[in-house]
Amino acid sequence: MIECRGLCKDYGAFRAVRDLTFSVAKGDVVGFLGPNGAGKSTTLRILAGFLGPTSGDVTINGYSITEDPIRAKSQLGYMPEAAPLYPELRVCEYLAYRAELKGVARAARKSAVSRVMEDAGLQGFERVLIGQLSKGYRQRVGLADALVASPPLLLLDEPTAGLDPNQIREVRGLFARLRDRHTIVVSTHILSEVEAMCSKNIVIARGELVAQGSLPEIRDLRRPRSVRIRVRGDASVAKKALTGLEGARLVTVDDGAGERRVEVTFDDPEVADATIERAVAALAAAKVGVLEVTPSSSLEQVFAELTALTRSKEQAAPGKKPKKEARA
Repeated sequence: MIECRGLCKDYGAFRAVRDLTFSVAKGDVVGFLGPNGAGKSTTLRILAGFLGPTSGDVTINGYSITEDPIRAKSQLGYMPEAAPLYPELRVCEYLAYRAELKGVARAARKSAVSRVMEDAGLQGFERVLIGQLSKGYRQRVGLADALVASPPLLLLDEPTAGLDPNQIREVRGLFARLRDRHTIVVSTHILSEVEAMCSKNIVIARGELVAQGSLPEIRDLRRPRSVRIRVRGDASVAKKALTGLEGARLVTVDDGAGERRVEVTFDDPEVADATIERAVAALAAAKVGVLEVTPSSSLEQVFAELTALTRSKEQAAPGKKPKKEARA
């Protein structure tokens, strides 16, 4: 659905996007991740045809955004972070106008508007002026706008910004329903949303790709810093057995109702396997039953490490283009 090859975007001497190459398959729900200033919004604007790249190219469903922009844009619906709505129009008027601009046939516009208003949770707001809506409901209008022409691809920049927790759950449910009909790319910095919604993720930092793949694949790029060991019996006995364990700098106990476990944090993640083996052997010697061993590496931790590597490389070699990190 998307093929992005060697994409670069310069603003004067500043390079916001650096040789970005990735692909998105039909039917994927992709999280587009990166810290503030990483180049996420710039990249989405290029994909949507709002900005021209300095170099490189993007194809949308087979159409080049630079060589055949009209057909490429017809394949997508784009929702920017702050959707540029007309506050003086009523919701139904605005969506009908947008449907006309996007080439929806006159006979199909009314049903298209009704459909996207239901999808976006805007029933009952047809005659309300957009200027009277809360930020969350303006976000919904922007989402309905992106959907109104039934494009195969949706590009959504921070789609849940300004929504309350109940509305966020509704948006997640909407994505689950839409994924059968649309490929979706969601730019966000809320990692819990990524875990809940996305089948694939692309991580960029300083405009450069640092990782892509499923969450397990991205987690595998960084070694876990700790391991949770679920045990049978008294967790305090397990703690005693692991006290002073070589290679571990912290052992904690969770002896809550029905859940007895110890957590070992490694001195050196590179030798985690050897530390885990020593921990299990120590527990066995103390006659503590081991029920489960689970490496613990949060998405937040992996994200911070991947993006920090790019930042440190650039600081260490100013003026030089950072090399790419391993990709999933």
